[in-house]
Amino acid sequence: MKILLLISAMLFSLNTTPIEQIAIGAKAPKTDLKMKNVDGRSFSLNDVKKQNGLCVVFSCNTCPYVVAWEDRYNELAAFCKKNNVGFILVNSNEAQRDGVDSHQAMLAHAKEIGYGDYPYVVDADHVLADAFGATKTPDVFLFNGTLELAYKGAIDDNMKDKGAVQAPYLTNAISAMVAGQPIAPAETKALGCSIKRKA
Repeated sequence: MKILLLISAMLFSLNTTPIEQIAIGAKAPKTDLKMKNVDGRSFSLNDVKKQNGLCVVFSCNTCPYVVAWEDRYNELAAFCKKNNVGFILVNSNEAQRDGVDSHQAMLAHAKEIGYGDYPYVVDADHVLADAFGATKTPDVFLFNGTLELAYKGAIDDNMKDKGAVQAPYLTNAISAMVAGQPIAPAETKALGCSIKRKA
């Protein structure tokens, strides 16, 4: 009985070990990793980045936090494009790949919501999420032109009503980054559903 309790405690501690995220200033990992887009093409982060940087958003199809914030995706992508920053959505929910986060479901969701022409890709076996230390959907990582992490965290301070946003963290970070100014805050708390990793 004691052995079983000890094993259970060890398993619990393993399952609750926090995932370490890349730090501000760190280089983007796995930039050559090819990931399948909803249109069947494959993209890496290097393919998507632009002269002034890259915005990576870990997302999915059904998380209520994503549903609340995704009405801003097209505007964010347009803002990134205006500032010569790449934009990509990444779905790392491998444990749900046979269901609500399958490639086909991602394609249907992108069409239903009206995502723009930016990539929405499958992170098979959550390789990219693991390398980033991403834990939530949505979870935002903004990199500068040399792919150093400049901002990470939430999109803004009001997921329920974009008209009531007082602190547009991501767009402020992009503007400051492109202007060569300090980003404040450079890190905020990402709010969202847990990324559904395989056991």
